[in-house]
Amino acid sequence: MNLAVASTILGQEEAVDILESVIEKSQADDVFVSLSSQESALSRFSENQISQNIQKNKFSLTITSYFGKRSASASTTELDPDAIAQTLRRCEDLARFAPEDPEWVELLAPQTYEERQPAFDLATADLTPLTRGEIVQEVCQLSVKAGVAGSGTFSTNVALQAIANSAGLRGCDRNTRADFSFTARQDNGSSWSQLTAWGVEQLPILDATEKVIQKAILSRNPQEVAPGDYTVIFEPNAMAGLLPWVIWNMDARAADEGRSFMSCTDEAGQPMGNRVGEELFSPLVQIQRNPTHPLLQSGRFFGNGLGNSYLEIVRDGSPQALSYSCYWAQQKGKEANGSFFPIVMAGSEKTVDDLIAGTEKGILVTRAWYVRYVNPRTLEVTGMTRDGTFWIEEGKIAYPIKNLRFNQSLPAMLKNIEAVGMTKRCGTSVIPACKVNNFHFSSITDSI
Repeated sequence: MNLAVASTILGQEEAVDILESVIEKSQADDVFVSLSSQESALSRFSENQISQNIQKNKFSLTITSYFGKRSASASTTELDPDAIAQTLRRCEDLARFAPEDPEWVELLAPQTYEERQPAFDLATADLTPLTRGEIVQEVCQLSVKAGVAGSGTFSTNVALQAIANSAGLRGCDRNTRADFSFTARQDNGSSWSQLTAWGVEQLPILDATEKVIQKAILSRNPQEVAPGDYTVIFEPNAMAGLLPWVIWNMDARAADEGRSFMSCTDEAGQPMGNRVGEELFSPLVQIQRNPTHPLLQSGRFFGNGLGNSYLEIVRDGSPQALSYSCYWAQQKGKEANGSFFPIVMAGSEKTVDDLIAGTEKGILVTRAWYVRYVNPRTLEVTGMTRDGTFWIEEGKIAYPIKNLRFNQSLPAMLKNIEAVGMTKRCGTSVIPACKVNNFHFSSITDSI
């Protein structure tokens, strides 16, 4: 029985031809077109058996038409030429009657993107449902043998992104991605891990499964630890639940308007610039936007056409840049630099065990869960630990503890980093394990 599924993702030449056709037929003063074609497949398992196996193919074309400073957008999920033509006409009709945009900027001129190709793994693109099922079956068998309830997902994604405008801008990339997420539970013990890579062969699925199972068993019958300030070792996935909040909030406009932890204000609280160049964090904090990192090899441009290239964000604990949109860059006489994505934080050769060995007393956190704002201006957040939280004493894991809620200023957290460990790809970021002093836990939670 052949369980292979023929790929329906657009080819790069076909995608470019569609964009060129839209621009050629446009009657607007200017037009910007973006196209996305994705093929995603997912196997979901629960209680040690596969519960879902799906495959989705998605096409989306978005057109933005401009008449002077008036603009409107329209989208279609149909590849049919008539549907695309109708979308273009509808977009132009709406744009003619739209109000003028007070923050209008000219279309981007042609950009010079890096001469590289994002990671595209043929084995991942061609992975069959049968192969995914066989891998999930092995995971479930390990769970059954250990007496834990295992659940999670194993997915792959093939994507193509293309953009073009009437000013001559052109860009087209394709990439692959594979994800594996696994949760193991036994009695009142739980643990979790997530793996992401651009190719399935980079995912150490069975090794990760065994480690999660062992940690779930060790996390049973947790003890209470009083809320307070503690030295905390965050595993990479836990740190990945916190660090991006800092980077997302390094927006130039928000800083200049007094709405960010990066804002400078006078005695009356009025904004007076930003804090670029100040030593806000530990000197150990080194963060870059680095799409060429070997674990990432991500796209060459953002959805608005700006190039995605290497950029220093934090050096030796001092912010080096803020994210400037095209409009705010024009207002401030700066160069638009796009989103701060993907995030790469530098680490060291130390393992999590090494960080634990150097800790007299503290807490090991596997996962930061349900993180939400408390104060966006100061970047204080709240959230909970989950899926394996342990007390450390005399350089060793002593016993599991009940999960804790935290209320913590994230800039202060980065200021209190004492050590960093080995890095790992976590979603679309590369993050190290981190040892942080004086991290504040506000209460105990009943969550597992």
